[in-house]
Amino acid sequence: MEIYVFDGSFEGLLCAVFDWFERKPGKIQLKTEAAYQPDAFTSALFIHNDQKKADRVWKGIQAKLPKEWLRRFYCAYLSELDEAYTALFEFTCYLFTNGPGAEKNYGNPYVLDISQLARKVEREKHRMEAFIRFQHTADGIFYCGIDPDFNVLPLIMTHFKNRYADQQWIIYDIKRHYGIFYDLEKVEEIKMDFNAQNNLLKSSSPALSAKEGLYAVLWKDYFHSVNIPARKNTKLHVQHVPKRYWKYLTEKQL
Repeated sequence: MEIYVFDGSFEGLLCAVFDWFERKPGKIQLKTEAAYQPDAFTSALFIHNDQKKADRVWKGIQAKLPKEWLRRFYCAYLSELDEAYTALFEFTCYLFTNGPGAEKNYGNPYVLDISQLARKVEREKHRMEAFIRFQHTADGIFYCGIDPDFNVLPLIMTHFKNRYADQQWIIYDIKRHYGIFYDLEKVEEIKMDFNAQNNLLKSSSPALSAKEGLYAVLWKDYFHSVNIPARKNTKLHVQHVPKRYWKYLTEKQL
């Protein structure tokens, strides 16, 4: 068995599929460069990214899959899990070697894997849209730092662009060291100094607006006033708002 090693990018994954069909090596293992460990008894092929090859494969996938499955494919990739890369590779090979409707065969383990992975990523996307709380910075930009389980920034940018179209904002993924910035016209990817943006997460940071503390107090007072202690149901609350998301919620901060 041969090992295919790619850089973890979407383009690299598609190029791995192209090279497999070009070489027909039989069963292979797909590894990212970060996860690959050299093996004296197993040969490895390092996949070189080629935009033309990737475009050919992607056009083929688009011709085979309906719109909802194209989104599932992309969502599964955004999970960034090693098993997701394998599932996507095997699913694509399966798709190209079978007739129309192959994606409906949930008896195929890779079809099922992609569907389940996409569902998890979509759930994380919806939670980020619901639980993100912005902080107003001294330069007038609204900021929020997040560290989601999956790489959901590409999925949430349209929601926030439409919802907060009249203000500049930054949503920064601390775990993946990149963010998105809306400048009232377009959304673009940005990178920030990690230590600087880490300080921005603290409510006492000098980078925050002088009014931010007042906003936080008003927001907490609102939640305190609408709370009904007699109807408190902690188990149900945690079910709908898992504790790992509380760090984003102003009303949960002491």
